[in-house]
Amino acid sequence: MSPRLRVLTVARRLAGASAAGAVLAAMAGCSGQALINGLTPSGGYSKTADLAYGEQPRQRLDVYVPEDAAPGAPVVLYFYGGRWEQGSKAGYKFLAQALTSRGFVAVIADYRLYPQVKFPAFVEDGARAVAWVREHAGDYGADPNKLVLMGHSAGAHIAAMLTLDEQYLAAVGGTPKTWLAGTIGLAGPYDFLPLEADDLKDMFGPPARYPASQPINFVDGNNPPMLLLHGLADETVYPKNTRNLSAAIAEQGGPVAIKLYPGIGHIRIVASFAAPLRFLGDQLDDVAAFVRQVAGAPAR
Repeated sequence: MSPRLRVLTVARRLAGASAAGAVLAAMAGCSGQALINGLTPSGGYSKTADLAYGEQPRQRLDVYVPEDAAPGAPVVLYFYGGRWEQGSKAGYKFLAQALTSRGFVAVIADYRLYPQVKFPAFVEDGARAVAWVREHAGDYGADPNKLVLMGHSAGAHIAAMLTLDEQYLAAVGGTPKTWLAGTIGLAGPYDFLPLEADDLKDMFGPPARYPASQPINFVDGNNPPMLLLHGLADETVYPKNTRNLSAAIAEQGGPVAIKLYPGIGHIRIVASFAAPLRFLGDQLDDVAAFVRQVAGAPAR
């Protein structure tokens, strides 16, 4: 690269980083998600929206299928974050497009939220969504035996609970080892006792039930492969959650990989999946490599 071209490239990157900072500042709210979704490519995939996996209004999911999906493609079921209190699948077009760009069928699921429900209802909704994907993946060209769970923040907690506490998938006719090829957690709360906020105390209470809400308490080494990602600059969900869970799984001889990203915060770790922001980190590459590894899918 010539010196002039290198200077221009750096200048564009800096300009992009400045704009990205503004987007990241807004990403915690609906306006930020709407902005980034508006900049997300709409081609290359088809979307089937509002499919029911249960009878309740929030038991709905969207399926995104790559136009050039290989037969028997992996399917990634994604649970978004929002402190178990907010969020909508409508805000995650950018995430679904990222996954379809790598040849994966993407499913984005809504689930019931606090205060309408308390723990473990949102995890039970996650189990119902898994059962739906297992039953219907073939309708969208995906292989149900190549199902990978993925979640960010509260969604990572749901994915981890489904992976480590067998009771949830057992209630819908499956097991983690037979139904899941792997699980990906982005900045998840896995070991977050003691609870300090009043809403969390109510959400996960009474106190006798608090231990049942912690994924780390269900580690036995028999889990499907897990990839745990966390930004070291995360001040919302502390990286110790990922470090502690990874260490507990490894101590029991279970399959786990951990990736920690310097300078990455709670929102940036998921925002970097958006097409205009992928220069911010390697998270999509790391996730895609893991899915291909556990699902036996070819690189693209």
